[in-house]
Order: sequence, then C-alpha cells, then structure tokens
Amino acid sequence: QVQLVESGGGLVQSGGSLRLSCAASGIIFRMCVMGWYRQAPGKQRELVADITSLGRTNYSDAVKGRFTVSRDNAKNLVHLQMNSLKPEDTAEYHCNARCKVDLLGRELDYWGQGTQVTVSS
Repeated sequence: QVQLVESGGGLVQSGGSLRLSCAASGIIFRMCVMGWYRQAPGKQRELVADITSLGRTNYSDAVKGRFTVSRDNAKNLVHLQMNSLKPEDTAEYHCNARCKVDLLGRELDYWGQGTQVTVSS
C-alpha cells in the first residue's frame, strides 16, 4: 500500500521559514519523481517543485530562489525548505510521487493528504 505522509506545516510570520518533509512507503522510490504541489482556497493545485532520483530539480517561478527541494533516496524522504515566506505562499501543500511502473514508461501518480502552511503578514 502506497503512503505519502507529510509533516512540518504550520503558522509562520512573513519572512520566516518552514521545512516540509514527506515520508514515502510502498513505492520504488528511485523510480519516482518526487514533487510538492500546493492548493490555496479557490485556486487550482499548482506545482511548487519537483526532483528526479538523480537530483535534477524544477521550481515554479513563484518560489524560485526561496524554496529548495531535496530527497534522501536511502530513507525514502523528500523535503521542501521554504525561506522568505510570503502570505501568498499560504496553501495546503501536498507531496506527490510520479512513478514509472513498467518498461513502457507508464506512470502512476500518488498523493499525500497534505499539510497546511499559513503565512501571516
């Protein structure tokens, strides 16, 4: 059974920092691109950052230079270090695993339940 469990959310003042973590189980971690998405009330879910098993990263323009995504392939963990937080970063943050499931390159997406990040001004 696949599980992605996020932790580290909370309330922080503008300019502060938080570190989110996602613990993955039930997947072949090295076969997955791990990502963080967020969804604010009334808005669509959007990609924040993702990272391949080889450590190649991708960030949305909104967080580039402030957030850093990393992964520990030995422990099946992925982290999101968020610095210089702004009120517009307020959202529920979800861990995502996009995993190759066969030699044809087909993929499956798995999602965590989410962790709330609230940034006060």
